[in-house]
Amino acid sequence: MPQNDTCSTLQLDDQLCFALYSTSLLMTKFYKPLLQALGLTYPQYLVMMTLWEEDGLSAGTISRRLMTDTGSLTPLFKRLEGDGLLRRVRSTTDERVVELFLTDEGRALRARAEEIPDCVVMASGESFDELNALKVRLETLREKLQVAMP
Repeated sequence: MPQNDTCSTLQLDDQLCFALYSTSLLMTKFYKPLLQALGLTYPQYLVMMTLWEEDGLSAGTISRRLMTDTGSLTPLFKRLEGDGLLRRVRSTTDERVVELFLTDEGRALRARAEEIPDCVVMASGESFDELNALKVRLETLREKLQVAMP
């Protein structure tokens, strides 16, 4: 006979993983119209932010920074190149390495993206400091989970 234990550790709404997952989904949905105005998807935006921080990174470095595999990013890099936002160049020291460089158009897009973080702060109803404290706590959790992984 099934139990209906409202204090069960397997209640969906009691799970941190579900709170993170559902918030991540909503965050991505919130970003969608903001990024459509820039002609970017959310993953493309992450790549562009990485290159706005430091131009000329290798595909592998971007992959590690975004915590994903290079294979899943390659089509995204090609799309951004096709859109005229970056150039993919084989390294002169190691032809296996692909380096990514912003075009003038890619650099100019940064100015149009500057308002996006403020939109998130405003929509959250939280202060910048409160959101930053949450971000730091999430980063700490992420680091602890990385250490705990086999």
